[in-house]
Amino acid sequence: MGSQLQGRTKTAHGRRRAHRAMSDINVTPLVDVMLVLLVVFMITAPLLTAGVKVDLPDAKAKALQKHDSTPVEVTIDSKGDVYFGKNKVTEQELRENLEHVAQESPEQLVYLRADQKLSYGHALSTMAIIQQSGLPVALIAKSQQ
Repeated sequence: MGSQLQGRTKTAHGRRRAHRAMSDINVTPLVDVMLVLLVVFMITAPLLTAGVKVDLPDAKAKALQKHDSTPVEVTIDSKGDVYFGKNKVTEQELRENLEHVAQESPEQLVYLRADQKLSYGHALSTMAIIQQSGLPVALIAKSQQ
């Protein structure tokens, strides 16, 4: 039944010691925040890969071999609008962009993504524009594996 002074406690042997400031960092809130950020990035990362929503046709073909550089994407949606990456472009702007890419790296692979509802002629004319720039082109389809 001993009295305690504020800021001091008794030890098991009856000696008194002063309270010290805790010098450890509590990492639990930091870990909680980092786990939440990890989940958010895991969910949003796959959504950022394709900029333009298109309904790709199905194909039973082997996957392309991996290249060192990331390929350039040219996309044609169901309305016939052409996109270079995520930017909507005209036919002339597409030619200029592809010529610029061809000057920087002539072996740069171009992925052509075309909606399956699109007419064959429109997809073929866009593919011809890509080939005229001198860049190799690959058609992208949904994989049925």
